Amino acid sequence: MIARLHGIIVEKIPPEIVLDVAGVGYEIQLPMTSFYALPEVNQSVTLFTHFVVREDAQLLFGFTERNERSLFRVLIKANGVGPKLACTILSGMSAGQFVQAVMHEDITALVKMPGVGKKTAERLVVELKDKLNELDATPSMPTPLSGENAKQAILSETMSAKDEAISALLALGYKRSQAESVIKKVASDNASSEQLIRDALKSMV
Repeated sequence: MIARLHGIIVEKIPPEIVLDVAGVGYEIQLPMTSFYALPEVNQSVTLFTHFVVREDAQLLFGFTERNERSLFRVLIKANGVGPKLACTILSGMSAGQFVQAVMHEDITALVKMPGVGKKTAERLVVELKDKLNELDATPSMPTPLSGENAKQAILSETMSAKDEAISALLALGYKRSQAESVIKKVASDNASSEQLIRDALKSMV
């Protein structure tokens, strides 16, 4: 089990980064709530990680906060929730906001996440309500990008900020038509892909 990594960010293409740890590059997928809190490329960061081994892939998920990883681990034990859906849920709301939604049985907030229908939301409330008591229920908003961080956002050589934002939303489980529509709605001049994704997710909650 890889529980924690400390290294230098060498690539940032949401929702993934490449983290250089002693010369080894780890490809790590993060929920966008954690991605927003990352420092710029070529800066160091410590991530709490969860390693998933499947027959067809080995996946590494990273989190800037320990309680976010704890919630991720609770989520993937729920019936019908895999790592990808858990990451998508934590991209749309913070750990604290999710805990409050479950504790208050706020089905309306939960079904706004892609892949979470009414039955899934109801099942999450039933299965997780008693398991979330030890997690921090204080709601927190994603850390906004500073102007400097937005300028330092690294874009793919062949992809625009809009294309990267759409790609990230697709990776999080949104349909292409929905991703393209919401990015078009929130697009603004000189916005980084991170800013577009943050605004898109906020507009859909």
